[in-house]
Amino acid sequence: MLDLRPNCECCDRDLPPAALDAYICSFECTFCADCRSRLPGGLCPNCGGELVRRPVRPAEKLAANPPASVRTLKPGGCPPAF
Repeated sequence: MLDLRPNCECCDRDLPPAALDAYICSFECTFCADCRSRLPGGLCPNCGGELVRRPVRPAEKLAANPPASVRTLKPGGCPPAF
């Protein structure tokens, strides 16, 4: 089950479970659309994997399957775009 991490790893922007502008890689590294657009090739700066839009968990499923609460932030943020 996806963690649904609560923030962008680059800019620390809040990304609630219903956010349509949250992107993840296969390791669930999480980024907002703005930061993703600045990443070289739109790829994850951690693993180089493809970043795709994170699915939205139905609201009625959140109580039994809550999103993660631990925030993850890359030290120094993400690299500047080329």
